[in-house]
Amino acid sequence: MHGSSEGQRSADWNAPHGRQAASLSPAGGQHQPVLTLPDSGAQALSIRAKALAFSDPLSYRLLTQVERIAPSEATVLVMGETGTGKELLARHIHDRSGREGPFVAINCGAFSESLVDAELFGHEAGAFTGARAPRAGWFEAADRGTLFLDEIGDMPLPMQVKLLRVLQERQVVRVGSRQPIHIDVRLIAATNVDLERAVAAGRFRHDLYYRLNIARLDLPPLRQRVGDILPLATHFLGSYAQRLGRPPPILSPTAQRALMAHPWPGNIRELENVIHFALLVSDDGPILPEHLKFAGGFPAIRPEAELAPIDAIALQLARLFDAPAERLMERLEALIIERAYTHSHFNQVRTAQLLGVTRNVVRTLLKRHGLVDSDRQDAG
Repeated sequence: MHGSSEGQRSADWNAPHGRQAASLSPAGGQHQPVLTLPDSGAQALSIRAKALAFSDPLSYRLLTQVERIAPSEATVLVMGETGTGKELLARHIHDRSGREGPFVAINCGAFSESLVDAELFGHEAGAFTGARAPRAGWFEAADRGTLFLDEIGDMPLPMQVKLLRVLQERQVVRVGSRQPIHIDVRLIAATNVDLERAVAAGRFRHDLYYRLNIARLDLPPLRQRVGDILPLATHFLGSYAQRLGRPPPILSPTAQRALMAHPWPGNIRELENVIHFALLVSDDGPILPEHLKFAGGFPAIRPEAELAPIDAIALQLARLFDAPAERLMERLEALIIERAYTHSHFNQVRTAQLLGVTRNVVRTLLKRHGLVDSDRQDAG
């Protein structure tokens, strides 16, 4: 096998069956699943995300989709921005696939164009200058397992042709050889490049794109799954506090609001860095907004006009919970039913459709909050 290489993102040859599976663990005792890299602390220099939460409804639906895809043999294409956790998702697919071979992850953008052929498919002795002994490529290394090709959008066009042939024929030919080697490898590819645009621009082969795009998973950026932010922050606080031998500090309500409102251009990796720094400067006290060092000059609190409506509501709820009013639930329920009823021009059927409940539920709420008389019938 190859020695240490920038192209080898990770592979554990000593684990049972050669596997190095990601694991699901509770986030900060909140019983929300968090996917973590094995021995993630040993990979602190990596730009990839080292934890992935599934607390937000958007990401939980993605997890459900992943669990359905994992046991199949289908090639998977994971689309998402840098730092969103694409490799973690790939590891989880491998872990749930039942495949006995290893999980091998490589970065397609890390190889020079002259070496990528030999790295992927291997070479024989004397195949090129410096090839003193035969070496297996990464496809052979992943036999009976899963090969994760990250940043596949950066793969040179000549290599795309060879990759397509390998996917079709299920065999590789080492550089300097004419003898095909059969392989049993499941491929998971990932990219932050819009491959459809790359195909249209002639930078990516359309036939390879269709071959990869059998089971596609779109991993949303962190700013679109706000419900994952606090479980991830809690996870990173606990992880780094444990390394420092100290109890994890609490996140103040204002710091929580700042975290939820930040746009997170660096996604989960940026969140990890922000939490790590905050822990170092908080002096064993609670994490406050002034401890959160956001990159790129972003404000601690993003203007609410830039938030999605449901996220803006969540932000306002956090403020209400900091100083709760009397009968808060009753007042919120009255506000929702009154605004929905007014928006629907005082029609109970339309109000029920708007809120996704039955008309009987709407009428009960209207009567409870004095918005209709008990003996009144409206046009709806």
